Amino acid sequence: MSQRQQTPVTITTARTGRSQDIHRREVRYLISMGIRTVCFVLAVVIHNPVRWGLVAAAFVLPYVAVVIANASNRGDGAAVPIDDGKRQLTAGHSESELPPPAPDSFH
Repeated sequence: MSQRQQTPVTITTARTGRSQDIHRREVRYLISMGIRTVCFVLAVVIHNPVRWGLVAAAFVLPYVAVVIANASNRGDGAAVPIDDGKRQLTAGHSESELPPPAPDSFH
């Protein structure tokens, strides 16, 4: 099989790009602030007990918006191990395979 016919290795836990992450955070924050604005406007227009729920939501939403916006893709960047049956490099000799240490000549 030639090199070009093999499928590429996918890394599923890699982080997204920084610009993509920032854009996603901005969109989340703007949506939350849009909802907050709607709550304020409705609190001014509506004159029944629902008004106080809208005011409370308008005060809580900034905190929630920041927490949601700052929740980023926190992949650890490690590749998913793939066992394809090919030989792989090892870390080296095990301790049982190492030669005995040289005797100290300083005694």
